[in-house]
This record gives sequence, C-alpha cells and structure tokens, in this order.
Amino acid sequence: MTTLVPTGPADLLTVRFAWSPLWETLHAVRTFVDARSRPYHAAWQEVVADEADRLDLSPLFAITPLQGFTPDFLTPPPKVPDPSIRDQLDAVRATPADQVALELRRCRDALADPGARQEVDRMLSDPAAARDLLAERARIVWERIVAPFWARVRRLLDADIAHQSRELSRRGLGPMIDGIDPRIHWHAGAVVVDDGSRATVPLAGRGLVLMPSAYVWPSVAAIVDTPWQPTIAYPARGIAELWQQPPAPPHALLRLIGRTRALLLASLDQPTSTSALAEILGYSVSGTSGHLIALRDAGLVAGTRHGHEIRYVRTPLGTKLIRAGRED
Repeated sequence: MTTLVPTGPADLLTVRFAWSPLWETLHAVRTFVDARSRPYHAAWQEVVADEADRLDLSPLFAITPLQGFTPDFLTPPPKVPDPSIRDQLDAVRATPADQVALELRRCRDALADPGARQEVDRMLSDPAAARDLLAERARIVWERIVAPFWARVRRLLDADIAHQSRELSRRGLGPMIDGIDPRIHWHAGAVVVDDGSRATVPLAGRGLVLMPSAYVWPSVAAIVDTPWQPTIAYPARGIAELWQQPPAPPHALLRLIGRTRALLLASLDQPTSTSALAEILGYSVSGTSGHLIALRDAGLVAGTRHGHEIRYVRTPLGTKLIRAGRED
C-alpha cells in the first residue's frame, strides 16, 4: 500500500482533480498487452486494430511492463486541470536526460522479458534520444488511435470529476476519497492506495492530484517519486458505458422533434460540450449547435459555461419527455 501523508493544511487545500491526454495515450497502448482491460475496451480495440498494427509500439511496450516500474517522465502529472497533448509532450521533451536515465534504469531492473530489457538497454545508451523517441511514438499513437475518440473519453472523465466535486462539497474530503474506488481510502488523516507497493510518502506541501482515467482500469496507480507532484490515477466512473452507443430515443419523441434533436436529447444525461456531442454522434459542430439552441429555447436542455465552452444537459422537462416516450 502507498500511504500519502499530508504534512500541513496546504496539502489538503491543494487537493485537485485533473485529466491527462498523455496518460490516457500511454495506458491505451497498455491495453494491447494487458488482457484484463479487454472486457471494457474490446469495442475500441476492434475499431483501431488495423491502425495499431501499422504502428511500431515496441519501445512503448518495453517501458510499460505489466509488473514493475513504469517511467513517470513519460506521463508527468498534469499541472492544469485540462492540459493539451502538445503541452504535455513538450514537458516530456524537456525532461533532463539524467532523470530519463534514472527512470529507465529502474524500469530495466524489474523487466523479466529479455527483449524488453534489450530495448531499454538501447535507450540507456542515449537517454535524450530515447526520451525524444518515446515522445514521438506517443504523439503518433495519440493522433492515430486516441484523438479520434477523445471527445467520448473526455466526456467520461469530466463526468467523473463533476461527480467527485459534488461529493466533496456535499460530504467533505474524507468521505469523497473513500468513495472514489474501493482501493483508495482516507485513514487516520492520510490517503491510502492499495496499489501493491509499500511506501509512506509525506506530501510536504506539494498537494495531491486526483486523476480519473478511462484506460487505467482495472488498476489504480500512485505517482509519488520526486520531482513529480503526488498523483493518484483511478478508473473513472461509468467505464462500462464508455464504448456503448447512446440509447435510442423513443419513437414518439422522434416524431415530435425529429431524429437529430431526439438523439441529442437522449445523449445528454450528463453535461457535454457541443463539439463533444458532434464528434460522438457524427454531426457537424455548427449543425449540433443550432439544434442545441432550439432544444434550449424549448426548455429541454440547459447550458452552463465551463472555461471556454458551454456544456449542455437535459432539464427535468427533457428527462420527462424521454421517460414518457419509453413508457408508452
């Protein structure tokens, strides 16, 4: 177990949530060698299988073993709640070569597969070049097999953060942490993570990042080594529904407001941006925006601004329409 111990009020006041496109990218790669993830990600893997076969994933496979240490420099904890993949890759490329070498050696020492050890040995001969190679491989994986589905993944992550934030405001920090995952506990004033390791880590004013993830399932992970900010990655709520199609709207609703608006209304069981809805349903952003405005003006959806975007969700009236149509 990893025990993260707050050492003063600052640690509790700086607990925050974030998600990480780069973390999701590296753990998406991991699903191809970790059979435990397939029950939830099989539909996605089937869609991207041909594209993944065309990519050279061997360097990434070598440094993401199923057992042992995975270098943290390739998935640095996000410094802001919603980092861009470009900024995260820039941070990877800025990692000092000696830090890269330190983490690669630690990874190599725990590897059982001879081929993976040879791959990491080659990286250790030039850590700076290895860092850039891994960053470039991660960029390609993101562009080819993760980014096309990012709107759907981000929707899941945003929904988890919204839920945990409500729990924090309603119940307080300890109960919220207890409810994140059965392997994460608030005990005796510390956060305990049942991740298979044995470590006690003072937060020492660095705070704590709580990071929901789609692809980390079924694991939980604690990043605790310096120079990285302490971070706990955990499976996001609702992972079982991630790759399912939105529920079909009732036929009566289709006749009343049309297919496109009915599909949008049926999909808005959680706050979602216009661009995310357009990507998930395969519509244009401008067309989706027009339909959402019409639904909003009819009192069926409501929008709330989050940063630079507006997220829409069904109103009670919209939910009644959906339920009434399904009961007929």
